[in-house]
Amino acid sequence: MRILYIHQFFATRDSELGLIRSYEFSRRMIAAGHEVTMVTSSSRLPEEYQTRTFVRGEIDGIDVASARVRYSNYMGYGRRIWSFAQFVFGATWLALRSPKPDVVFSTSTPLTVGVPGWITAALRGVPFVFEVRDLWPEAAIQMGALKRGGMLARFAGWLERFLYRRATAIIALSPGMAEGVIAHGIPEERVHTIPNSCDLDLFSSGPKDADLLDRFGAEGLFVVGYAGAIGPSNGLEHIVPQAARVLAERGRDDIVFLVAGDGKSLPALSELQAQWSLGNMRLVGSMPKREIPRFLRTADVLMTLFADVPILATNSPNKFFDGIATGKPMLVNSPGWTRELVETEDAGIYFGATDAEAMADAIERLADDPAAVARMGENARALAEREFDRDDLAARLIGVLEEAVRERMRRR
Repeated sequence: MRILYIHQFFATRDSELGLIRSYEFSRRMIAAGHEVTMVTSSSRLPEEYQTRTFVRGEIDGIDVASARVRYSNYMGYGRRIWSFAQFVFGATWLALRSPKPDVVFSTSTPLTVGVPGWITAALRGVPFVFEVRDLWPEAAIQMGALKRGGMLARFAGWLERFLYRRATAIIALSPGMAEGVIAHGIPEERVHTIPNSCDLDLFSSGPKDADLLDRFGAEGLFVVGYAGAIGPSNGLEHIVPQAARVLAERGRDDIVFLVAGDGKSLPALSELQAQWSLGNMRLVGSMPKREIPRFLRTADVLMTLFADVPILATNSPNKFFDGIATGKPMLVNSPGWTRELVETEDAGIYFGATDAEAMADAIERLADDPAAVARMGENARALAEREFDRDDLAARLIGVLEEAVRERMRRR
């Protein structure tokens, strides 16, 4: 197959952005004998892609067509919407100038990335497959980015239904997302759950990194780690400083939080760190995806956290899958399927989204029970290998795309 893959925020392992799903799946599509053209934005690509408005090149066998559109998590909502609109036009231009594909595959977010996918598929007479990474606009409404009942929210809701109904198949990244799509009247047989995945070749268990322990002053300490975005949806500023403060007040100077990442909520997190003099919470900055494995191995337990917003329970967080692949117990505060996974598999501990005392209790329990840490870590790695191997899930995705092509041919 010739696959036209549209993802505004495409990133490789060299990027500081952890969203490498499209890159990893593209590599496996190519290894399986397919051709992949990736239509994306230059804001997440190497510098040579940022010199012209439209640039074409190759990254690890992937034909990359880039439209220079700036985007940052620090942007306000108005500037983000403008960025999304710019990409719709740029991506449509690039997609229609690319060789005719056998299938068009658009992956959100944002929701608007489905527009160039649908237009290209309709004009080229090929199937359109849409991947849902967030239940948008409901997520934006619950996070306060859109006003329920407002003009933008109504338009986004219409666009969501429009794209769902015109897609030959829909990929959802979690059971909750699949249920959200089906609730719009989409037949179950058209909705396929293919969650985020574990890169078992990149993440694995192993000894702590001595250089990192020395750099962060964590030698001999029980390390609670976090690597990922630090934005409003993650809610770190609401619970991590409070839990760190509780542990400090309990005299647990043998426990330290290491938080790696960047985002809109980092200043608030840093402010609380300074205000409360939290020597047991260290903000260590961003790092490329290739360096994250040794950071995760250096932690004793890892956090996957979300703000107390119901829709976020449907998320399929990359950091969770990186963590279980590393063989670490997971601390989760979302009542969604990550809770179900850690509790069913004995691979971590769940606590309420805003319950800092319960979080501190869970960390103390693990810090005082090395056997439990080892057991949960082994269970986490076994879960990663059994259910979320990237190779297996890429094969499932390829199967969905192939079936979409066959279905279109049967209709002719």
